[in-house]
Amino acid sequence: MQDGILGGMELAKLETRNYSLYYGHFRALADISIAILPNHITAIIGPSGCGKSTFLRTFNRMNDLIPNVTVEGKALLDGESVFDMNVVELRRRIGMVFQRPNPFPKSIFDNVAYGPRVHGVHSRSRLAEIVEQSLRAVALWDEVRDDLSKSALSLSVGQQQRLCIARALAVGPEVILMDEPCSALDPIATLRIEELMQALKKDYTIVVVTHNMQQAARVSDYTAFLMMGEDRSGRLIEYGPTGQLFTRPRDRRTEDYITGRFG
Repeated sequence: MQDGILGGMELAKLETRNYSLYYGHFRALADISIAILPNHITAIIGPSGCGKSTFLRTFNRMNDLIPNVTVEGKALLDGESVFDMNVVELRRRIGMVFQRPNPFPKSIFDNVAYGPRVHGVHSRSRLAEIVEQSLRAVALWDEVRDDLSKSALSLSVGQQQRLCIARALAVGPEVILMDEPCSALDPIATLRIEELMQALKKDYTIVVVTHNMQQAARVSDYTAFLMMGEDRSGRLIEYGPTGQLFTRPRDRRTEDYITGRFG
């Protein structure tokens, strides 16, 4: 963790301490310590293959699904180890939006209502309320309110991605992880997602992996730069306020990356 990120004032929402992850004997992430503040957008940038997505998936334990993964160190949500939590409850509290939209082959309504139903909400009126709230939160309600029974697969790619964000919001998360959420979108749809992220941060903590450094500079409050070390493990090189990291980086490797000298 870089000195001064918390400033002694605010507790981290997410945190890792000397966190390493292994695929078998290969160390993919090495000794990462970082504190992510609540109600901010934190971007994770770095060259391809440096472990950005792997690190992101630590927080809701998506890496548990990969055989032979082991970890060292700590990964915390509100100071509690994510590895000690019930994984279903953890993934309710920490939602995930993937690189490509992945709506279920169901209606728009049933996509958003899916999570609440899994968590025990069966009242049709309550589900309707949750669906409307979630779709309004992603600025999709006015576009689909008269077509909620239509297949989600009939939506445009940009609409599908907003629907997937609504689906994540419907279970009442505290954190939203986004793994390159705009990489499959056109510039107009990308702008909609970026505007949405800015609107959502007042209620949620957002962590976004992006290859687009201009996007990181536009939307994030804090940025973490990862790159591979000589042993090919991903390491945290620098973490700080986005404006500082992009204009006055403290590490030469950060400057070389953001100015296009490598990566």
